[in-house]
Amino acid sequence: MERKKVSSSHIRSVGYDASGQVLEVELADGAIWQYSKVPSEVHRRFIGAPSMVSYYRDNIEEDYSRRRIK
Repeated sequence: MERKKVSSSHIRSVGYDASGQVLEVELADGAIWQYSKVPSEVHRRFIGAPSMVSYYRDNIEEDYSRRRIK
């Protein structure tokens, strides 16, 4: 999955596969987490959030099934 760099102090890049509802988040420490069954609306709000890291912590990090891929 291709991830795009984002402007955030704690998140380096974000990728999303709409057909599979899979979200990938690369953190500043180099860890890459893959989240399952993430609706496109959640991805859209995440990308557009004033504070991506706050949205991530409040709405994604513990709310969706995840696995570390790096």
